[in-house]
Amino acid sequence: MDEPSPPPEAIELTRESIQAGTVISMASAGGMRILSDEERAASIAEMLATRPKSIDRTGDLWLFGYGSLIWNPAFHFAERRKGRIHGWHRRFCLWTPLGRGSPDQPGLVLGLERGGACTGMAFRMASDQVACELDIVWRREMLSGAYRPRWVRVATSDGPVDAITFTIDPANPRYAGRLAEDEIVRVVATAVGRLGPCTDYLFKTAEALAGLGLEDRTLQRLKRRVEARLAQAADCA
Repeated sequence: MDEPSPPPEAIELTRESIQAGTVISMASAGGMRILSDEERAASIAEMLATRPKSIDRTGDLWLFGYGSLIWNPAFHFAERRKGRIHGWHRRFCLWTPLGRGSPDQPGLVLGLERGGACTGMAFRMASDQVACELDIVWRREMLSGAYRPRWVRVATSDGPVDAITFTIDPANPRYAGRLAEDEIVRVVATAVGRLGPCTDYLFKTAEALAGLGLEDRTLQRLKRRVEARLAQAADCA
């Protein structure tokens, strides 16, 4: 039975560590192709230039989080609302050879795939903080360009909002495709990276959603299966 390997020295993903370039340095040292400052700035500029007409170009901005952004946003926001988007669903479909895994044993993190629906958290950034906060978000989510940022309509209890979110780029070499659930369970249960065990990423996301009353049945099932695998490994040790 596979067991998680001893974790390397962990890096805490915080606003300060992102701004200091710690995450970028970690990825660069691991040989990952990192977007340049100019590429990130151009990506942000393109998103702002293509914002829906419903959004004031000098006003506040919304961001939709569906994974770790829910429980560890690491950016400043003025408001947050529970929300739901249609046409996309979250799935463990992005290999991570550093953050939640290693080059020898890559982990998996969530991305948005076409189809279905997804619950999560919509965050409103104040207009005077948009530039700074988007830079932090892009340094985290668009580190290597594995996601495609796009605008989505988020349904909330206080009415719909247009928000930026990050969908998977199927052309990126780190895209894992539609893995069988057994494989997802194996990877999540065993991978460990500089940001900690892959299990933490799954458990905290599932627990955060459940705590918000937005329980995701697929994540809850994965959580139960991973917990059972870990318990079995402990019994066999």
